[in-house]
Amino acid sequence: MTSKAVFVDRDDTLAKNVPYCDDPDKFHLFPGVPQAVKRLNDAGYLVIVITNQSGIGRGYFDEATLQSVHDKLKRDVESGGGHIDDIFYCPHTPSDGCGCRKPEIGMGTAAVAKYDIDVSKSYMVGDSNADMGFGKKLGCRKCYRVSEEYTFCDAVDDILRRRGHFLGSIATFFR
Repeated sequence: MTSKAVFVDRDDTLAKNVPYCDDPDKFHLFPGVPQAVKRLNDAGYLVIVITNQSGIGRGYFDEATLQSVHDKLKRDVESGGGHIDDIFYCPHTPSDGCGCRKPEIGMGTAAVAKYDIDVSKSYMVGDSNADMGFGKKLGCRKCYRVSEEYTFCDAVDDILRRRGHFLGSIATFFR
């Protein structure tokens, strides 16, 4: 059975961007993120973080440091009752020309293969052109671009509203 997912950028989507964050104590989720992730979990979506982390390739921090930041991310989401299903990251710099750095879709194709994800039932939420390009190239149903005015929580509301509208239409059809 195929899964559906919400692919999510990390910095300036789930948490304020701390350039080359090398300390979990500097990492803080935006308000409402843990509860919004829980709502996606409850609706049957995998929540998969897709993040470019060139600080590793630049030598600013190592993978163990990144793992400690991601462990804090997971703990903070779990404190609100939700869970992150997986985190995929690209450690390369933009000049490396890899196939995994967003907007390329290497991280996405790895997630799709690992979890048998149907991208036509999946969404991308992020703050940058690279995030939107990733979601479009991967074939996501819709991409949501967040900002200070339109947050991750707003995008989750819209994803779940779309889903509710679709399910409501089916219920009406079978009456």
